[in-house]
Amino acid sequence: MKGGVRRSKESRTVLIIGAGMGGLTAAALLLKAGWRVIVLEAQTYPGGCAGTFFHRGYRFDAGATLAGGFDLTGPHTRLAQTLGLTWPVEDVDPAWVVHLDGHQIYQWTTREAWREERVRYFAKEEPFWQTQERVAEVAWAISQRYFPWPPLNLSDLLALAGTVTPAVIGMAPLAFRSVADLLPRSASPRLRTFVDAQLLISAQTTAGFANALYGSAALDLPRRGVRYVRGGMGELAKTLVAWIHAHGGEVHYRHPIEAVVVRRGRAVAVVTKAGATFEADLILANMTPWSLSHLLNGEMPVSLRRDVRRRSPTWGAFTLYVGVRAEALPSTVPTHHQVILDPSAPLGEGNSVFISISPVEDPTRAPAGMRAITLSTHTAVAPWWQLDPEAYLQRREVYTQRLLEALEAVFPGIKTALHLCLPATPRTFAFYTRRWQGMVGGFPQTSLWRARGPQTGIPNLWLVGDSVFPGQSTAGVILGAARVVAHLLGQPILV
Repeated sequence: MKGGVRRSKESRTVLIIGAGMGGLTAAALLLKAGWRVIVLEAQTYPGGCAGTFFHRGYRFDAGATLAGGFDLTGPHTRLAQTLGLTWPVEDVDPAWVVHLDGHQIYQWTTREAWREERVRYFAKEEPFWQTQERVAEVAWAISQRYFPWPPLNLSDLLALAGTVTPAVIGMAPLAFRSVADLLPRSASPRLRTFVDAQLLISAQTTAGFANALYGSAALDLPRRGVRYVRGGMGELAKTLVAWIHAHGGEVHYRHPIEAVVVRRGRAVAVVTKAGATFEADLILANMTPWSLSHLLNGEMPVSLRRDVRRRSPTWGAFTLYVGVRAEALPSTVPTHHQVILDPSAPLGEGNSVFISISPVEDPTRAPAGMRAITLSTHTAVAPWWQLDPEAYLQRREVYTQRLLEALEAVFPGIKTALHLCLPATPRTFAFYTRRWQGMVGGFPQTSLWRARGPQTGIPNLWLVGDSVFPGQSTAGVILGAARVVAHLLGQPILV
């Protein structure tokens, strides 16, 4: 029954480390299937990098600020239908505005408006966009079916075979190509920078490296049900927590995990920082492979050890949480903006900045007369850990000013209206989210053949979250978690 829970006296116990969207999705789906579910979260609130924290009257989105995948067949919609819940979301249009080379390019959510917009700025390259849309349609259609990639067994291979259609066969060669291969040789610098900037926020890499199939779908994200979450992104996680509690599951906060106990090759329990032990039949870790490896101590499987050695670190984020006087902003300003300060320079590291503004219609996000703004830029994690305290503070101040420069580029004079400016580096993310070196966003989607599955080398210990394909965004981690649950139950789980 939709939203119902099956339970028996012989129900097995699953323990989930981390109340991020991946962990909570798996928790809710397994609870619905009759498992006993215990979620242990180190923080005082759920959501992880898609959580919302409270500070001096503001509710800031910790990391993710954009929610997509709420279209009729999107992952959020299918999960809500499976569980019988309602998300606290509202439509936004445009999805975001790209500020590039003196122009404002609107990422409209309707295809007709977007086609008019791109013709205005990229008229000569319209064939590229038409190709991208055709590829995206096929890629998104695949995501609507059970697609266990990368396959783990014969059953997965059979399921993948069931997704093969003439359209999929026609697009198969693109599995070996990049988005850059789809661009015309005569593509303008503006188009190349625009595409690179969009892929960086949706696929964690640029056109020369992003897989053509995945990248085409990522470029289509603004047309795939982008929504504003009332109260902040963390309300998505809170909605799942409420469902879990209402159906007999457990979610415990302030429970950081110190170790995963492995006996005879199986994970049998976790030990918290306070010394409490929780036993389970199955453990799901909503974390990166690196973070999990530090919990296994001397029991790390060879395959996981090899994985963390050969994979490059993912991106980190430098983020500013800003409070401004409301009169400094137009009341009807779009919610999201992407600013590229210098199109000729590499993206990230303060040159491309994503800005999200709390709407006037949502007074829960800021004190009276104020508005909350989150600014973020991609940054390499390693340099932040190689600095002495003084150099670290200097680097943090340099990045703070870069992001404020981007904010000024969109809203001249706004720095005089600042009420609060709180910076966060990868070291900050590591402290609050317990992600090794503060890596966020998941693996860059450069090759389908190097996509990471949920396996850890221990048969009853699985990964969920943005490290598991398809990775990026709350929509991606929902699909990844549903794939793990489907594998455990032996059947697809999302309606």
